[in-house]
Amino acid sequence: MRDKILIVDDEADIVSMLKDYFEFNGYNTITAVSGLEAIKKAEKQPDIILLDINMPDIDGMEVCMQIRNFVSCPILFLTARIEDRDKIKGFGVGADDYIVKPFSIDELGARVSAHLRRERRQRESAKVHFDDKLAIDYTERSLYYNGEQIPLAKKEFDIIELLSQHIGQVFSKERIYELVWEYDSEGDSSVIAEHIRRIRSKFAKAGMQPYIETVWGVGYKWVR
Repeated sequence: MRDKILIVDDEADIVSMLKDYFEFNGYNTITAVSGLEAIKKAEKQPDIILLDINMPDIDGMEVCMQIRNFVSCPILFLTARIEDRDKIKGFGVGADDYIVKPFSIDELGARVSAHLRRERRQRESAKVHFDDKLAIDYTERSLYYNGEQIPLAKKEFDIIELLSQHIGQVFSKERIYELVWEYDSEGDSSVIAEHIRRIRSKFAKAGMQPYIETVWGVGYKWVR
């Protein structure tokens, strides 16, 4: 799958140059020429963002602060500002790197590639392999079996996360309800049984072993 890069700059020539360069080098590109457009385009969840600071409507610092509420990918500032206080402010609002104009496009490409490699390493380190078929990525909140992602609702993953991170430990329905729903045990803990049933159904459909074992009269535990 090709990495997706969001390019944000109010200078059309720079946007065009970067778009051509990164598409030639195998990236999917998204472009924006204003801060407001950048915030909207960032909702497409790019893998990395190149963000100009000096823009007429909303500057890059403000854009960065706003999109950090819903994106976690690397953000690289492109700017002519070179004073240390600008760099410090940029890192403070959530930027990961600072590229000073004029820049070498090949160096920029190398930095983008380096940031993406680091992101992939971090994602892989968050992925736990339980056997040669099952892997859970706790950062992306995804479960994979034989390389295929198993679709899970939020609470289903929450239950799997709790149990799989405490292999062999038995949790009562009431305790799962407290930890996952964050309500006290006087709530309707009977919903746990229904969620476990749905999880097991999805596991069975994918040809998986149950992994979640019922301890009769006590609760549930994760088994390898």
